[in-house]
Formats: sequence, C-alpha cells, structure tokens
Amino acid sequence: MNRVIRLAALACIGSVALLSGCTAGSAPSPDRSSAGPRPTATSTVAPEVAAQLAERYRRSGGVKDVYGIQRSSRPNGVPLLTVWTHNPDDDAEPFDELKDSITGFLQREEGLSLRHGYLMDVFGPDGKLQHRLDARP
Repeated sequence: MNRVIRLAALACIGSVALLSGCTAGSAPSPDRSSAGPRPTATSTVAPEVAAQLAERYRRSGGVKDVYGIQRSSRPNGVPLLTVWTHNPDDDAEPFDELKDSITGFLQREEGLSLRHGYLMDVFGPDGKLQHRLDARP
C-alpha cells in the first residue's frame, strides 16, 4: 500500500508541474500587460469607423490595399491599431512599410501620440492575423 501512495503522489506532483507551465520568471510584467488577449482572427469586413479612417489614409497617399484602420486605447495610454488589408502578403518587408506608413499618417494627420509606443494587429483578406507587433519601449 505504501508503494501505491508514493506512485499516486508522484503522479499528482508530475501532473501539476506539467499542467502549470508557469514560473515566477515567466509572469508578464504589469507594464507589459495587454489587459486581455487580442483576437487572432476577425471579420473580413472592417467596422464603418475603421473604413472611414482607412479612406482618409488612402486619400493621403497610403497603401491602397488597406480598407480598415481602427484605433483603441490600451492600459497606460498605449494605442492599439487594428488594420484590415486586402493584401495576402505577410512577409516582413511589406509589413514594415505598412506600419511606418500607417503610424506616420496617424501621427501627422490624426494627432496620434506614440509616446508610450503602440500595438498593431494586421488582418489579411481572409480575416486571419498576419502580423502582431508590440512596439512599446
């Protein structure tokens, strides 16, 4: 009976260790929290306000494939930018150009402050997440 108790105790300890997967060193820093998970897929239709902002962006010379830009605030004044694009290309180079173009437009034309950095999610034509960027200092 002693052997059975020992095996059961070892199994419980092993299960807890495997299932927890979290250590003190891996806990998110309070200043890096994003106040909840962000989606990895969305509708292929941008909300009306996001479509209007994207129209202003395109009229000012922005990337023609962008059909939605939504601004929202996260904790500590960090803006979350959600972008919808018709471009299925998820390579790094087009994304770098896109993020620079959008953030430049929002700062210049819409008065967006990036003092605390920003978060950006880009969704492709199928509604799936193409890029997720945390550009906080």
